[in-house]
Amino acid sequence: MSEGHAAAVQARIEENFRRQPALRSMGAELTRIGHGLVELELPFSEKMTQQHGWLHGGAIAAGLDSACGLAAYTLIDADASVLTIEFKVNLLSPGRGERFLFHGEITKPGSTIIVADGRAYALTDGPAKLIASMTSTLMIVRGREDIQQ
Repeated sequence: MSEGHAAAVQARIEENFRRQPALRSMGAELTRIGHGLVELELPFSEKMTQQHGWLHGGAIAAGLDSACGLAAYTLIDADASVLTIEFKVNLLSPGRGERFLFHGEITKPGSTIIVADGRAYALTDGPAKLIASMTSTLMIVRGREDIQQ
């Protein structure tokens, strides 16, 4: 990938991220963009917890879904968009941490359907702890006026 193309992809991902109010309301930050991968980080917030004080499963799913979707954007044409059409989340451990890392990576690129895998980690002073995994299926969308690139 040329340096100019890589810069254009990064700018597109950053713009898409900025257009997502749900991510902003969660306090998410875009921390890594690579070919076929994106990472987001989320600070702990009591507003995003469930009854035990752990990060809510819905917040974990949203972080993983966004990381996987943005990872797909790194591989598609500039005139296309993606929509998640299916995902499965495995909640593996309570979401306890100071920050949370959501890693989305493309498993199978395609011209119509893309498959991505995501991993969510709780970050503390110690080693990162895997708290959830996701497999996501995304559809590439072209030519729809109601969907922004």
